[in-house]
Amino acid sequence: MNKILTILSVLTISLVYGQESKKFTNDEINIKLDSIMVEANLLYQYEKSAWISTDLANENKKIRKKFGGFLTYKSNDTIKTIIFDKERNKCIAEYIFIDDFKKPNKEIIAERNFTLTEQNLQKTKEIILEQLTDKKFDVGVPEGFNLNPILIPENEKYKLYLITGTSQSNVIPFGNDYLFQTDKNGKIESWKRFHSRLIPTYTTTPNGGKVTETTHSHLRTNPFISATDICTFKLYGKLYDLNEFSIYSPALGIYLKYNLSKDKVEIVEIVEK
Repeated sequence: MNKILTILSVLTISLVYGQESKKFTNDEINIKLDSIMVEANLLYQYEKSAWISTDLANENKKIRKKFGGFLTYKSNDTIKTIIFDKERNKCIAEYIFIDDFKKPNKEIIAERNFTLTEQNLQKTKEIILEQLTDKKFDVGVPEGFNLNPILIPENEKYKLYLITGTSQSNVIPFGNDYLFQTDKNGKIESWKRFHSRLIPTYTTTPNGGKVTETTHSHLRTNPFISATDICTFKLYGKLYDLNEFSIYSPALGIYLKYNLSKDKVEIVEIVEK
């Protein structure tokens, strides 16, 4: 039996997992995808800002010598990454991004005290990360990869994402990604794991060929493409001239394809023949 893929027109899709069943119209799925895209682009801005800022900091001998860590956060219409000293009580460099995430719009190399906002964010981040040593969260990372925390305030509470990164060449580190939601004091109230494991996606074939498009499957409990999927692809896909990736949703029975140049997710139907 052959299968072909087509972009969906208006239809109703049944989401089934466990003993529950829910029907989604095409419009409802697109509303959900729009929300995911907003979150994905925010995650990308945080991570891209951190990538560029830490690279710049490490290129500066004086900053590199004092480097104790970094904090990225949103302030009005800007994304800021500050570099702090080894004592974790002084900002020694600040990189400000507004609309260009290829380089900072402003770079400030000067020592100053943390602002109150920065103090609260860094303290909350540390409180959340301390809790992740609890085995019930099953947080881990394979050798050759690392976990990058992204803290986002939300309605006087917080969300902390963990996204896997790597310095290895020709691999996109999908999977092994988490979301922890906390109260205003940073105490974890709920959490989820988007994928059951790390899904290292290689951009070259064993015989030296070039991969042009990638896909992976989701758990039934995670039926939609995730903001972490899209963020990871935006970070790494550009490095290897990849423009599209897709996920298969067993719960929805469809593929969801992200296109980098359009910065959009399309619904793709599986048609059996």
